[in-house]
Amino acid sequence: MKLIQSRDNAFYKQLRRLAESGRERRKRGLSLLDGVHLVESWERCHGPVEQLIVGESALAGGEVAAYVGGRDVTVLADPLLRELGIVDTPSGLLAVVETPAAKFTVDLAGDAILLDGVQDPGNLGSLLRSAAAAGIRQALLSPGCAAAWSPKALRAGQGAHFLLDIHEEADLAAFIADYRGTVAVTCLEGASDLFASEWQGPLAWVFGAEGQGVRPALIAAAGLRLRIPMPGAVESLNVGAAAAVCLFEMVRRRR
Repeated sequence: MKLIQSRDNAFYKQLRRLAESGRERRKRGLSLLDGVHLVESWERCHGPVEQLIVGESALAGGEVAAYVGGRDVTVLADPLLRELGIVDTPSGLLAVVETPAAKFTVDLAGDAILLDGVQDPGNLGSLLRSAAAAGIRQALLSPGCAAAWSPKALRAGQGAHFLLDIHEEADLAAFIADYRGTVAVTCLEGASDLFASEWQGPLAWVFGAEGQGVRPALIAAAGLRLRIPMPGAVESLNVGAAAAVCLFEMVRRRR
């Protein structure tokens, strides 16, 4: 166990660069996990984490202390951990892991979630979480999406990342053109009621940016345009909520 109390420590400087820079994380092929749940989820899928970082006060007792008991960890003074600013409320446990690459090429005949310019990392993580919970195994992210492996997206995903094949910088239009299932998108114009529409076979669900929605070219290419009926006096749903409604309507129908 090594205790770091100085901002001038070489390891801490490297850790801070990882925390502050997506470019640094991409260059080094590393991601940062915050919290016992994320670290535990990683270890179930990928095996033991080699680099664990613990806040000094977290070793005094509680969930973090119980999880890392007997393991070789690096301890950070609490002010240093807070200054990393990885998430708004640090859990007291960090892990540095190699960012996983997609294991497979895209499956043109399997269910998929396609994210078009989703820029909020919290929304992106929530969308991946709903997709994984609904049994989807591949996610394609267009250029302009938030970084899938950023700390905030990882925390929002709550381990979903490790259950999905995630393809970033994907050409969604090319995927849609070659897809052998049905492409479904939510929109208002020319759309059918989600709960009354019929479909079968594999589905690729397209969800768009928080403000702009799905690009018109992708809407035009979709074979199934759907709207979620909203009898209340509300104009729209958050993209994460809309996706959850659609994905679990798919799950309901397949049961």
